[in-house]
Amino acid sequence: MDLPCGFSQAFLDDLPYSPDVLLFDRIEAVDAATKTVVCRMPTDRPLPFTDAQRVHPVKHPRHVAGGVMIHATGMLGFIHVHHLHGLRHADGWTGYGTNIRRASFRKLVPPGLPLICSCTELRHIKMGDKAYATYRFEFRHDGDLAYESEQSAMWLRTSATDSPRPAEGRDPPCHPAALDP
Repeated sequence: MDLPCGFSQAFLDDLPYSPDVLLFDRIEAVDAATKTVVCRMPTDRPLPFTDAQRVHPVKHPRHVAGGVMIHATGMLGFIHVHHLHGLRHADGWTGYGTNIRRASFRKLVPPGLPLICSCTELRHIKMGDKAYATYRFEFRHDGDLAYESEQSAMWLRTSATDSPRPAEGRDPPCHPAALDP
């Protein structure tokens, strides 16, 4: 996979959410040795909650809402298991966050420059049709740490026949032509 790269249509079709709330526009890095995935999240386009803020230049400046960052961790976890463990929604796999530990918002992020978001697996246990993972997330904005946490998730496999979408061919999850400079 040539990196950075955008997401292929096959990957977008496999998401458990509509692609408009994926929030990331491309994969920056996938490192199997360090169990890390890094993605870019533009902040210069419409974002849930952020666009609904009642802005005051001093009392409440416009910023990427914390709820957006929490949702982004779930999407980044999905990208992680898709690339590093081969778990596919079309094959019946779905994940749910279970715990957020030591979460810290370190910097107010004004819309504009992208966030560079990393997900590093700290622990992964697979037991048949279940998997449990613990991750460390770091979101950086203009080089500064903006959000960090340790979170866990449970991945469950129902069955491929229970999936609302049929399992299609295994197109690569990245699509270089989909890059947004």
